[in-house]
Amino acid sequence: MTTPQATVFAILAVVMALLIWGRWRYDLVAFTALLVAISVGVVPTDRAFSGFGHPATVVIAMVLIVSRGLSNSGAVELLGRTVTGAAKTVTSHIFVMSGLAAALSAVMNNVGALALLMPVDIQAAKKAKRSTALTLMPLSFATILGGLATLIGTPPNIIIAAFREDALGESYTMFDFTPVGGACALAGVLFVAIVGWRLVPGERSGPTTAEAFELEGYIAEARVPEGCEIIGRKVRDLDELVAEYEVEIIGLRRAGKRRPGMARHAEIRKGDLLVIEAGPEDLKRFVAGLKLEHEAAGGSKTGLLSSKDVTIMEVVVPLGARIAGRSTMSLRLKYRFGVHLLGISRRGERFRERLRHLAIEPGDVLLLQGNTNELPEVVHWMGCLPLAGRGIQPAQPGRAGLCIGIFALAIALASTGVLYLPVALACAAALMIFLNIVPLREIYEQVEWPVIVLLGSMIPIGVALETTGSTGLIAQGILTLSAGSSPVVVIVLLMVITMTLSDVMNNTATAVVAAPIALDIANRLGVSPDPFLMTVAVAASCAFLTPIGHKNNTLILGPGGYRFGDYWRMGLPLEVLIIVVAVPMILLVWPLYPG
Repeated sequence: MTTPQATVFAILAVVMALLIWGRWRYDLVAFTALLVAISVGVVPTDRAFSGFGHPATVVIAMVLIVSRGLSNSGAVELLGRTVTGAAKTVTSHIFVMSGLAAALSAVMNNVGALALLMPVDIQAAKKAKRSTALTLMPLSFATILGGLATLIGTPPNIIIAAFREDALGESYTMFDFTPVGGACALAGVLFVAIVGWRLVPGERSGPTTAEAFELEGYIAEARVPEGCEIIGRKVRDLDELVAEYEVEIIGLRRAGKRRPGMARHAEIRKGDLLVIEAGPEDLKRFVAGLKLEHEAAGGSKTGLLSSKDVTIMEVVVPLGARIAGRSTMSLRLKYRFGVHLLGISRRGERFRERLRHLAIEPGDVLLLQGNTNELPEVVHWMGCLPLAGRGIQPAQPGRAGLCIGIFALAIALASTGVLYLPVALACAAALMIFLNIVPLREIYEQVEWPVIVLLGSMIPIGVALETTGSTGLIAQGILTLSAGSSPVVVIVLLMVITMTLSDVMNNTATAVVAAPIALDIANRLGVSPDPFLMTVAVAASCAFLTPIGHKNNTLILGPGGYRFGDYWRMGLPLEVLIIVVAVPMILLVWPLYPG
């Protein structure tokens, strides 16, 4: 092993370890790795930032803007609410919603598809009085599966197509992924609808939607004002009231310090803060009934829903949200926007920190209070997603058909070779901006800059993996491991390894690293590279075992009431099914020895 090879391997090992650890954001990790690679000379200075102008990077950015246009037009939400009315049983509901989710994810960002359909699914579950845990995981998995079907459906497909163009002189077209990806998506949707949802642990599938949120509830704080009727009573003396309002007092703070344990023997005084666990409606009734003052995140006292111009909203925190990793105090939500954090739900966890000082994590569900007209904009600024739909009417009535037409025209021009795909998508994005389907203020907000920085940073490192001969060493290791076996066995092994990486690190980074290895293996075996590149494309997107493998899995963690270990129960058999379906389809559509 040469010094440059050892250096590249060391950089990649550290990157993978940090991505799996998750302590620092993946874009920061990748960009720092790029700077190190440049400094030690494995990435040439003149190619240092070539990844940021790479076609794959441009396409991903344009897809995100176009996806916002499809969302703003209201067509997706209207369609979702229309089709859910036809589903009566859990199986039929999941099949309809998952089929729609997969179809949408084939032509738009899969995180955006889930964000649009998740509130619809929650409302449908509430109406049917069933647990959201039964349907949200199948919905998330379906949005991931749908992306396999087209070039723009998921970043790994875009990366693989761009890599093929760089390496072999010709990219994959829009629907080259459809035979394999479509078969996997169809098989996956059938699985989650018929079998998968039944694998959700029993304790997660018992309560209805309302109970799912209120069973463990939000952790909130309420101040005892002067003249309050409970002053002088002990916390334990409130047991009857607590039972009546269906809340639980889990602590008491006085003079900034939390009393030991649950403070059941403490005598309540003026100015004390009661730490309460409750659902949103029960919290509202309890605070109003005892004439308490809600303790907002900014430290000011406010009545809960004290004005007709004030509303509350439940939102979920996705990966990459502005508020993730920060507290509401550090963002100064109260002082800047007049928004109060009423409570936090984190899978039943109880907190010793003050809510306003608590670092918010991806997957948390927040209960926010603010001005009725302004709160949705603040939620959007925070990067959170509301858990209630905005209504049946499209956000921009009459624009749905226009938006779909623009997008379809762009795809048609790109598919027929009239326009280069990045140019076609850029034209579609520009037209949507010009027609104000995507307002100017939303353009830069819709581009997931962490993903762009990650991809722009990893592409030069992926190139260094090739130029230093490091891919050859890895390819030889895989071939040695499968010595004497047919190329089919090597494909299965490559798929398993890639899937495993994608389950614990970002799928974009996985595709960048695995693509040159796949090409090297094909060259050493003397077979067509297409089966191996398609294997990486499918495997890099199939992250079903953990909530950290894909953003959509993190997004449903809180609303579904899931735990870290719940995902593999449905995800492991699904990944096995994908291997069983994908490998024969790849070999059928992309033969090892093309004629």
